[in-house]
Amino acid sequence: MARALILLLWGLAALRTGHGVFMDKLSSKKLCADEECVYTISLARAQEDYSAPDCRFINVKKGQQIYVYSKLVKENGAGEFWAGSVYGDHKDEMGIVGYFPSKLVKEQQVYQEATKEIPTTDIDFFCE
Repeated sequence: MARALILLLWGLAALRTGHGVFMDKLSSKKLCADEECVYTISLARAQEDYSAPDCRFINVKKGQQIYVYSKLVKENGAGEFWAGSVYGDHKDEMGIVGYFPSKLVKEQQVYQEATKEIPTTDIDFFCE
């Protein structure tokens, strides 16, 4: 289920490149559970609120659960960011995918270890 959702979200973003902007890369590599970076790594809970500074990131409320899909490799003194999705107040609402600071959350359950190092691409930092 999570794999299909991520593929759908990234695929939609790729199709709409004429209506968005490619933002600066936050990292040149990411850690994933699989080669395609679509399987959920873990479930985390936000320890505080976070307001997204731009469209690469997601807004998070304290206590909200986040499904983690990848972890950016920290480079050049930049902060460590993870990619994940949060869901709205309605359980059937599609999740919003984006980056957030890793220090913002506490992992509650690890489903798979993020052991595959994958190069990031421009689409990883695409904004609509």
